[in-house]
Amino acid sequence: MNRRVVFVAVLVTVLVLLHGLPWWRLVLTPDWPPPVTIIGTAVTVVALIGFPVAMIAGHGRRHIDGSAVLGDTWLGIVWQLFTWTVVGWVAGLMLALAGVPDPPRSRIVALSVLVVVAALCSWGYYQARRLPRVRRTDVTIDRLGAGLDGARIVLIADTHYGPINRTGWSARLAAAVNELRPDILVHAGDLADGSVDQRRGQVAPLGTAGAALARVYITGNHEYFSGALEWVAHMEGLGWTVLHNRHVMVEHDGARLAVAGIDDLTAAGSGVPGHGADLPAALRGVDPDIPVILVAHQPKQVRAAAAAGVDLQLSGHTHGGQIWPFHLLVLAEQGALRGLSRPGEQTQLYVSRGSGFWGPPFRIFAPSEISVLTLRAGRPGASHHRTAAHHVDDNLPNPAEVVQRATHLD
Repeated sequence: MNRRVVFVAVLVTVLVLLHGLPWWRLVLTPDWPPPVTIIGTAVTVVALIGFPVAMIAGHGRRHIDGSAVLGDTWLGIVWQLFTWTVVGWVAGLMLALAGVPDPPRSRIVALSVLVVVAALCSWGYYQARRLPRVRRTDVTIDRLGAGLDGARIVLIADTHYGPINRTGWSARLAAAVNELRPDILVHAGDLADGSVDQRRGQVAPLGTAGAALARVYITGNHEYFSGALEWVAHMEGLGWTVLHNRHVMVEHDGARLAVAGIDDLTAAGSGVPGHGADLPAALRGVDPDIPVILVAHQPKQVRAAAAAGVDLQLSGHTHGGQIWPFHLLVLAEQGALRGLSRPGEQTQLYVSRGSGFWGPPFRIFAPSEISVLTLRAGRPGASHHRTAAHHVDDNLPNPAEVVQRATHLD
């Protein structure tokens, strides 16, 4: 069967389920008076037809921001309606076992679901639009030299500047980053949704965010929907070092650390010339005795990092699930959701829940964050083997090793 036909069939099925289950359980089952049933059915029909229209207009070639906001917002609401309708269904069965008759039972459940969804979406909207909380974590790296003990990495990711103008939020984010006085500032990808011309104003405040040692950025998967080459050039113009399968070397008081970055996993199939994750190229020329921090957008890229003996990988992409219970699918697909873990014997992984939001302007049980990672030197002389880089694409430019020294590391 043609793949496009299968895709359309699956999409229609999902749309019908998302709207049909709440309509059945919240509108029909409770046996409301006719005016309520008619209004509820009309809203369902309008939403079922209008939702895909808004999404196509908002995210298609025309890229109409107002339509995108409308479609994205409804996507978040209908997902919560579907989820809590399922929860309400289970609650209704329990009430039935307790002897509560219908239709009062179904009406209690329906009203409860609507109240919960309204409350969660209101709270989730506030959580999505607020300045991210600062989340502090100490990370011990055995091979780290004493001169870099206490170095601060400030990690932001998934800002997703998009249809909702967040220029003011962006300025507050940059100010908050500067207050943290980072030694290394990292943006782990998914900068914006839309072209540079569309989102230039929102991204501009990132040009004021500074760091003593290095300020680095990598591409996420969404850059490859929005003009990756243009965004790379724009971030370089704002003074950020773009780690396109390369590394920079940082140094303080004789201690050295390699900060490497690779393209997103989707880059190779994006059609963007010269893009595609290439870890060997990123690590080329790094002394095996020097600790390595790798910035890779997706957590599951840690499999290659662990095989190469990278000390710490920094990632985003998951948003911590963003809207409950979507985190279950994200965790199953990525293998990590948030925070610090050790997926390999030598390699640690830190996953940011992201600083912004994608699509639906809600964060439900998945708050945003600005991550502050304080590096701690481990056991002196600890052994650590890093695999030498192989299979380098000789067509890639040999990344120059940039040495920078901290001025306010404390």
